[in-house]
Amino acid sequence: MARAALPWDDPSAVRVPDPEAALGAAGLHWDDLNALRVLDPEAAQQTAQLREECGAFLDKIAEFQKIVGSLIELVDQLARAAESEKMKAIGARNLLKSIAKQREAQEQQLQALIAEKKMQLQRYQIEYETLCKIEADQNEFIDQFIFQK
Repeated sequence: MARAALPWDDPSAVRVPDPEAALGAAGLHWDDLNALRVLDPEAAQQTAQLREECGAFLDKIAEFQKIVGSLIELVDQLARAAESEKMKAIGARNLLKSIAKQREAQEQQLQALIAEKKMQLQRYQIEYETLCKIEADQNEFIDQFIFQK
């Protein structure tokens, strides 16, 4: 009995599978260095490009953080300087207020002294007038006493 023809019996029917296609179907690929890779070359290239972009982004972020740190330091210095100037201004204002109060108190003391001196002048004027009157009376008495003798 003759056996039935099988597909591999016919030399024209035998197909050799493409190794690249078989590896591709399994998710494996050859790279430029003939190393077996799990990722296809396009995904590997995109991954490498993404890695480079991430590195550049991290560098920019680090530079940004440095700039922001410098800015924060500058703003802090300006805030300290402004606070210092504010305290100086408050001190100067308080000093001016105290000087004004001192002058006011001194003016009140001088006004009181002037009032006291005016009263003393009035007393001296009255005393002077009284003494002048007494002198005139005594001179008149002396004149009368001399003329009577």
